[in-house]
Amino acid sequence: MTDTTITTTAAPRAAVLDDAHLGDIRGALGTIKLDDTAPRTGLSAKLKTLLAIIGPGLIVMVGDNDAGAFATYGQAGQNYGTHLLWTLLLLVPVLYVNQEMVLRLGAVTGVGHARLILERFGKFWGAFSVIDLFLLNALTLVTEFIGITLAAGYLGLPKVAAVVLAAVVIVASAFTGSFRRFERVAMTLCAGSLLLVPVYFMIHPAAGQMARDFVVPNMPGGAGQLSTVMLLIIGIVGTTVAPWQLFFQQSYVIDKRITPRFMRYEKADLWIGIVVVVIGAAAMTGFTAAAFAGTHGFGNFTDTAGIAHGLEAKAGRLAGVLFAIALLDASIIGAFAVSLSTAYAIGDVLGMKHSLHRGVGGAKGFYAVYAGVVAAAAVIVLIPGSPLGLLTEGVQTLAGVLLPSASVFLLLLCNDRQVLGPWVNGAKTNAFTAAVVGVLVALSVILTAAVLFPNLSATAILDIMAACGIVGVLAAGYAFARRRSGIKEAPIDRTGRDTWRMPPLQSLTKPAMSTARKIGMGALRTYLLIAMILVVIKIVEVALGHR
Repeated sequence: MTDTTITTTAAPRAAVLDDAHLGDIRGALGTIKLDDTAPRTGLSAKLKTLLAIIGPGLIVMVGDNDAGAFATYGQAGQNYGTHLLWTLLLLVPVLYVNQEMVLRLGAVTGVGHARLILERFGKFWGAFSVIDLFLLNALTLVTEFIGITLAAGYLGLPKVAAVVLAAVVIVASAFTGSFRRFERVAMTLCAGSLLLVPVYFMIHPAAGQMARDFVVPNMPGGAGQLSTVMLLIIGIVGTTVAPWQLFFQQSYVIDKRITPRFMRYEKADLWIGIVVVVIGAAAMTGFTAAAFAGTHGFGNFTDTAGIAHGLEAKAGRLAGVLFAIALLDASIIGAFAVSLSTAYAIGDVLGMKHSLHRGVGGAKGFYAVYAGVVAAAAVIVLIPGSPLGLLTEGVQTLAGVLLPSASVFLLLLCNDRQVLGPWVNGAKTNAFTAAVVGVLVALSVILTAAVLFPNLSATAILDIMAACGIVGVLAAGYAFARRRSGIKEAPIDRTGRDTWRMPPLQSLTKPAMSTARKIGMGALRTYLLIAMILVVIKIVEVALGHR
C-alpha cells in the first residue's frame, strides 16, 4: 500500500519538477519510508517522526542568525543595552506566519517559490524574482565571508586560508550527492550556534532587566536619537526576516520530500527554529550589553571582532574565543542556506535538475550555480581594497527594498485556490499577514529613504510612517467595501487536505487580474524599479567618493 500523500498517478507527479523530490524522507535524524502509512499514535512514534522531519525550519532560522545578524544584535546591545529586546518578541509571529506559508506551499505544491511566481504572475515577475534573489544572495554571501574573516582575525588564523577552507567546506558538504549527509553537516552547525549560551552565563547579564525589556517596549536615547534607533530597529527586522528565507525553506521542504501529511511536524520544526533563533539573538544582545556597560566602548559599535575583544576584557579569553567560533559557525551555515536558495531558485525556473539527492553528474547546472556563487563571494572578500562595508550596507538596503514584494507574492499565492486548494489562507491569517506586509512596506520605504538621504530626521521618519499608515487604512477600507459588495466566494472545504497535492502547473488556469490587482502590481513594480535604481546610484556615488 502506497503513501496517499505521494501517489504514482500522473497528475500529482507532474506538479513536482524534479523526480528526485519523490520518495523516502531521509533526514539527518531518521527515515520515513514512502509506503509508511501507519498512524503515529504513541509518543515514541511521534518523536521518531519529528526527528526525521526536523531540519528545514531549524536550518532556515539558525541560518538567519548569520554574520549580519551577529553585527546587528551586537550593535543593539553595545549601543543601547537591552532596551531593544522587545523587537524580538514582536518578530516571533512575523517569522512564524511568513515561514509557515512557504512550508505549506512547498509541501502542497512540490514546486519552488520562484517557479510559482513565474507561472502564476508571468515572465516579468518570475525573472525579477530570480534576478533580484541572485544579486541579493550574492551580496549576502559576501557578508558571510566578511564574518569568517573577522572571526579568523580574532582567533589568529590567516585570512586567506580561513576563507578558502570555509569555501571548500561549504561546497564539499553539498557535493556528496546525499541529502542526508548535507543535512547532518547543517544540523551539526546548528548545534554549534548553542555556543552563545555559555558566553551568556560567563558574562551573566541582569536577567531581570532583560526579561523586562523583552516585554516592555522602550525607545532609548531620547528624541535626538530617534532616527538612529528607528534605523537600527529596521535593521533588526531586515536581518531577521530576509527574502532568501522564503525561497530556501519552500525548496528545502520539497527536496526533503515532505508532504501535507507531515505538516504538523514541520510546523513543530519551525517553532523549534524560532525558539533557537530568538534565544541566540537575545543572548547576543544581553551579553554584549553587559560586556560594554560602563566602558568607553558603550555606544561605539565597530564590528563583531570588537565585540569579541569586549567579551575578552569582561570575562577572559575563553569568552571571546567561544563568540568568535560561534560567529564562524553562523557565517558558514548562513552561506550554506543562502547559496542553496540561489541554486534551488535558478534550477526551478530554468527547468534544471535541482536536488541534493543527485550527485554532481546528475545535476551539473545546480551544483555549478551553488559553487559559483560561493567562489565569487570568497574572491570578492579576498580582493585588496574591496569596499566590504559598502557591500554590507548595500545588502541591508536591497533586502529592505525587495522584502515587501516577496511578501506580497507569498500572500497572493497562499490565497490561490488552484495552487493550495484546501490549504489556502483563512480570513484571520490574511488579515494578520496583510498588516505585516503593510508594516514591511513602510519599513522598506523608510530604509530606502534613509540610504538616499543620510540626514533623514526623526520627524521625516514619523511622517513616512503616518503616510504609509493612511494608505494602509484606505487600502483596507477599499478591500472591505469590495468584499461586502462583491460576490461571496464559496467557503473553503478543508476535507481530505492531508492527501491533496497541487495539480500539474500546465493544467492550472491563469489567475484573474482585477483592476485593483493590476493597479497594485503596477504600483509595486514602479516602486521597486525606482527604489532599486536610486539605491544603486547612491551606492555608486559613495563608492566613487571613497576613492
